[in-house]
Order: sequence, then structure tokens, then C-alpha cells
Amino acid sequence: MKKLPELLAPGGTLDAFKTAILYGADAIYAGLPGFSMRARAKITTEEVKTGIDLAHAAGKKVYLAFNLFAHDGEYANLGRVSEVINYLKPDALIVADPGVVMWVRENHPDIPIHISTQANICSARSVKFWQNAGASLCVLAREVTHADFKTIRAACPDIKLEIFVHGAMCMAYSGRCLLSNFITGRPANRGACAQLCRWNYDVILREHDTGIEMPIDEDEHGAYILNSKDLCLMPRLGEVLESHPDSLKIEGRNRSEYYVASVVHAYRTAMDAYARDSEHFDPAPFMDDLNKLETRGYTTAFFDGPVTPDAHNYQSARSTSDYHAAGVVTAVDNDKITFELRNEIRAGDEISFLVPGSAEKITINLPQIINAKNGEAQPKMSAGQGNSIVIPRVWIGAAADKLVPLVVAYKHK
Repeated sequence: MKKLPELLAPGGTLDAFKTAILYGADAIYAGLPGFSMRARAKITTEEVKTGIDLAHAAGKKVYLAFNLFAHDGEYANLGRVSEVINYLKPDALIVADPGVVMWVRENHPDIPIHISTQANICSARSVKFWQNAGASLCVLAREVTHADFKTIRAACPDIKLEIFVHGAMCMAYSGRCLLSNFITGRPANRGACAQLCRWNYDVILREHDTGIEMPIDEDEHGAYILNSKDLCLMPRLGEVLESHPDSLKIEGRNRSEYYVASVVHAYRTAMDAYARDSEHFDPAPFMDDLNKLETRGYTTAFFDGPVTPDAHNYQSARSTSDYHAAGVVTAVDNDKITFELRNEIRAGDEISFLVPGSAEKITINLPQIINAKNGEAQPKMSAGQGNSIVIPRVWIGAAADKLVPLVVAYKHK
């Protein structure tokens, strides 16, 4: 079998950590509130510690995102960060700021340094600069084409290279958008981005002398002018793997466990299929999981060169998917499974479970909605407040043995 790169998944919550491990990620990246790109990530220090311990027990690695651009006054507070790093014991720190890189080398010389996508590394010279500064891995900018990557790989054979293969695209240099901070006071670099690139814009001509304001009419392609489709390199995964990156990164620390499960499952099964038979590898079957996710549509972005107009969704920032996350298996008993809802479920709905470690799907129709709290049947149930249903194992059959806690499922809208 061919050697595969590491599959790196986001861990924005403890459940996402567990889900990434379950569905086959080789490593997980996480951050701490206030000290990374996801200041609003819903995970505490203790949950990160639990996630790291679980990952290490499963033979996985965890990288801690520390990729803010620090101001002088913040260095005085980094002593507390040192204590947290020593407590968590991550396998590497993801850093972008040269000053922070120096600080890490001085205070944590034994921890590997991964240079964040925020450093916007687009060339072999930049990779070598960071290598000389002590980095063991560089995350290349999303703007790097596949041809650029192969040039960088050939010129930099003795440092690890990581690329993004899936997730949201930023309409600035990765994560360094001034628009959010300028208009709303929410800095993108601190994880508080207001995502102004997803807003609907109207263009207005204003005559200052007369005070007249006149809207400029737009055609059907004129409103969501900054709304990029989501990155998806699954259609080109064979070419990606043939060029020998060291790590494939999935964006999404603010995403649900359903997203993490679906994307990790798709890339894990696809990569394993490539390893078994690269000559006959076909990525098309593995798009099924990805097309069921809530997405703005997909683009290969800069893979082949400058982006084309079809890399943007001008009509809407809403999902193009016909499916919803249905819920998560939270308990498996001898006679039933307990299923916590993520969207409303109705009697007669068809749901499909993602089976870890397999391309197999388990699909069933729900003849009844059985409330897990009281065992009563009802026509529908909404999500929220831990609302769960019971699914008798006889409805699933022998396949129920493959369902474990944190298996996720989707349903047609």
C-alpha cells in the first residue's frame, strides 16, 4: 500500500474531538479561547485536555493553534499561556507571528512548531525561511496552486508541508480580513470574524450636493459579491496524494460533529481506497458524504491557477444541500439506540447513518417517533434541549451492531 499523508481534522468541541478520532483522523487541531484563530470556539481548557488524552490513547496527535498576531502588551500575559501549554502537552504548536515563534523557541524549545496558514506561505523561499527559524512543518497558503506545491515540494524535501483540502474559503489572505474589524469591531485574527463576505450587498449611488440616493440595479449575479464557495479537493485527491504532502487539513473548528464526521469519513475512506489501488482510484463515490453537508457549493479554488467566476456563489449564502444533519447516537443498548436530534424529525423520515471505518451506509425509515424521555410515540419532534428519540434495534437489524455513540446520521430535507 502507498504511504498516505496525515489526515488532520478540527476539534472545536470535545464531541468533535471524539468524532474525529472515531471516523479516522490521524491528528486533530484545537485552540484555546483568546489565543488562536477561534476565540469563540466552544471548548474549555479542561475539554482540550480530555481530548488530547483521548487522542493520545488512540495513537493520534493533537496540535494546539496559537496563531494570533500578538501586540507588545500581550507578551506580558504569555506566562499563563506557558502554564497551559505545559499542562496540555500538545504534539505541536501552530504559530503565525514571528515574534510568537521566537517566544515559543525560548520558552518551549522541545515543542515542534507548525507555521500557520496565516503566515501566507506561497513559495519555497518562505518555507526555507521558516525552516531556518525552527519550524518543522509549514501550512501552505490556500492561494498556492498544485503546480506551485510540486515546485515547493521538490525544493523543500526535508520539511513537512501541509495543505487545506476542504472547508470555507476566506476572501482575504487566510483569516487576515480587515473588513470585519473595521466595520463591526470584530477582529478576524482573534476568531471573532463577522463573515462580512457572506453578506448581501446593495450598491447605492449618493449625490452629496443634492442629498439624493439612488440604488444601482443589479442582475441576479450581483448581490453576494464576496461569497466564495467552499473548498473541496476530493475531485482531485489522486493528484494531491501523488504530489506527497505530509498533511491534509480540514477547516472547521466552529463546525458541528456532523460536519467533522462526514468530511473525515469521506477523506479517510477515499485515501484508504487510493492506498489500496492508486491506479484505479476514482474519487466520485466519496463525494456522496460531502454533497449531503450544508455547503455553499464547492470549488477547487486555486488548485489549477487563478479562480474562475464559478468559484463564487453570487445568488445566496445559504446551503445548496438537500440534506440536514439528523442527529447523533448517544447510547447503544441491547434493545435500542438513543438518538439525540440536531434537526426536526417526523414519522416516515428516512435517515442514513455514517459507519466509521466503512463506506457502508445504514439507512432506515422511522415508522414512529418515540420520545426517549417517556417512551411515547408522537408524529414529530424538534431538536434542542437534548431532545432525543429511541430507535428499536429491530428497526435496524443486525447492522445495529455497527452503531456506537457519536455515530451521526443525516436526512433529506
